[in-house]
Parts: sequence; C-alpha cells; structure tokens
Amino acid sequence: MQKQTHDKILKLERQINRVESILLVSVGALISGMAYVIEFVDSLLPEDKVFESHGIKILVDPKSLIYIDGTELDFVKEGLNEGFQFNNPNVKDSCGCGESFTV
Repeated sequence: MQKQTHDKILKLERQINRVESILLVSVGALISGMAYVIEFVDSLLPEDKVFESHGIKILVDPKSLIYIDGTELDFVKEGLNEGFQFNNPNVKDSCGCGESFTV
C-alpha cells in the first residue's frame, strides 16, 4: 500500500467518524463477472485473513481470497478522477469501465 492510499483511507475514516481502520476487501458477483467491494467494518470474523499495512488492518474473507491473492490496493488520481485501484495479477479480462473482472 502506498502512502497516498494510506492517507486516503485515514481521511475517509475521519469523515465517517471511525476510530480504527479495519477495511474489508471482498469480491461480489455481477452479471458480467466479479467486482471489488471495500467497506469499513467494526470487527473481524475468525475465518478472515488479516493483512496490515501502515497501521491499517485489511481483512479478506476466505471466499474472496482465491480471486484477489497477490492484489495491491492503491489510491490514484488521474485528471479529475480519483479512486481506489486494484492491481490484481489474477485478472484474465475486465470490462471497459474497469468495474468488473474475470479470473
């Protein structure tokens, strides 16, 4: 995780009055493939895989781990657009807008 990603997560955390950064990253199914889901959570489940970077805990549920193993999460700004970007080595194809992918 790059410093700008860390900083953006902390900024979002402050905006929604969270005390601790526990970020759940998972994969949801769409008609055209899968999509990443990011949300703040209050606690972790025993089966969650926990990663930590710069003091931020990142949880991945076991069902999603096989699809996003090795993925790097970054926050990028390109012109007027900004957002989280997943650099996933497992992706075989993605849609034109980048919202869904297949492995």
